[in-house]
Amino acid sequence: MKDRRNRCPLFVISRCALALLFLSGFTFSTHRLFFTERYHPNLVASWITSTTEAISTDSTAARGISIGETVLFPDQVMILLKYPPSSPLLTQHEIDCVYSSPNSSRRSSPLSIGGAYLDHQVVRCKLPPRGMIASVSLNPHELLPSGPTHDWKSLAYEAMIDRDNTTVVFVKGLNLRPGKPSNASKFRCVYGSDFSNPKLLLRSEVVSIAQEIVRCKTPSSLLNVSLKNDNSSPIKVSIKINGKGILDSIARPDFQASPDPPVSIQHRVCACTMVRNQARFLQEWIMYHARIGVDRWLIYDNNSDDDIENIIESLVNQNYKITRHLWPWIKTQEAGFAHCALRAQDSCEWVAFIDVDEFLYLPSGVHLETLIRNQTSRPEVAELRISCHNFGPSGLKKIPPEGVMVGYKCRLGLPERHKSIVRPEKLNPSLINMVHHFDLKDGFKYVNVDRNLMVINHYKFQVWEVFKEKFYRRVATYVSDWQDEENVGSKDRAPGLGTRAVEPVDWTSRFCEVNDSGLRNWVLKRFSDPNTGLLPWQKLEERVLGKAL
Repeated sequence: MKDRRNRCPLFVISRCALALLFLSGFTFSTHRLFFTERYHPNLVASWITSTTEAISTDSTAARGISIGETVLFPDQVMILLKYPPSSPLLTQHEIDCVYSSPNSSRRSSPLSIGGAYLDHQVVRCKLPPRGMIASVSLNPHELLPSGPTHDWKSLAYEAMIDRDNTTVVFVKGLNLRPGKPSNASKFRCVYGSDFSNPKLLLRSEVVSIAQEIVRCKTPSSLLNVSLKNDNSSPIKVSIKINGKGILDSIARPDFQASPDPPVSIQHRVCACTMVRNQARFLQEWIMYHARIGVDRWLIYDNNSDDDIENIIESLVNQNYKITRHLWPWIKTQEAGFAHCALRAQDSCEWVAFIDVDEFLYLPSGVHLETLIRNQTSRPEVAELRISCHNFGPSGLKKIPPEGVMVGYKCRLGLPERHKSIVRPEKLNPSLINMVHHFDLKDGFKYVNVDRNLMVINHYKFQVWEVFKEKFYRRVATYVSDWQDEENVGSKDRAPGLGTRAVEPVDWTSRFCEVNDSGLRNWVLKRFSDPNTGLLPWQKLEERVLGKAL
């Protein structure tokens, strides 16, 4: 690995550093690399900011807040507000969504305001009406000029430089087959700040491409950049399809945050998950898995607005090792898990990729770390596959206050699918995954774990109040949203439920073939307070709610 101790992130490249590149005469393709600060993409018409809305010298924008990028999703628009490092994030009450045209403008409250994403804050607004441009206003007389606008259907949206110095780019719009590698020779990687001019680009080879993930050979000139100038145009990476154009990009590659020099693995077992408005499960999910052997959690927050920050803060204050990573991209669970695997490889020996309504159950009572050690005595084993039992509403009409493990005790008879615990450093460099499992490097194998040793209790079909939320946009790329008239008979859907969130009259008794109280009994025995009978996640929820009130 090349020495990175004197490098800066690739958000910006100073004119001094680039001058060194030019003097060195380095070229990676037929075009020499040139960058300029004259290019500032701006799709805002001249009418967008009137004299009455001019930004004053003491305004928020004058203090450095601006619109960085705008992304048009199918059902909403995401605006990334750029902040200087020392500026506090704005609240939902301080921001309006504004839709402007030459003849009119209208305002509305944001759909949601997210946390810090790199050096930005995520603002989500309704889609602008036809012929209008979306922007934000920080007060009635302070409309921020709109930034470059991109269509989510064709966009490079994330990038990371891996520890082997390749660039991993996450993209939408290539329409590649799920689960299969594609022909890398049909694509090229391009780096620069102005993709509209080929003379300003540095090109490189695509090492692998599959699903929505492209691995590029990072030009050595970029790896050696060591100076930083915050006023320079940011360097982005995108993908060129041979014979066609270059995808829009907001992906700014940065080095994977690995220790330098490398240190030994810090965590034996980690868990990675992606959530959207599932904070209600987090206390129980984390406290339980900590007891059986998980010691680190990587949570990818996919646009939650259900007080997840306070829940995580309360858990962190109790010394649970949790990292929340804002992941604002819709229907990208496979890409998010690949991103998580890259981040985990220097700190986690094993990572469980499971949802927060899925609980690892070890009927024999053995510790999770011991079970993994026993199952992976052969060095070529790099993945454990665990069967899933799907639990039903179990006769309940309201959310069980004691949590899912105790509340739901009736399930389907046969297991469905599996989820995996993997060694992240042994994954195939393509990072192909189908949520349930990853492809492994050549020479490595998986083991199917006996259900008597470990199984996943998946509380998939809960009370209707919870289950109906599944009809909203789902996070997996290759899984249909339940309201879409597509693949209606798929196993990803509840049998016979249809495409509308209408509660069946017999919902409470559905999916109940086997009474299974194994995990329920274990939890009551190991976690219940002997004086109050409360479980620890019930106590924490009371404290968090009390603090909020």
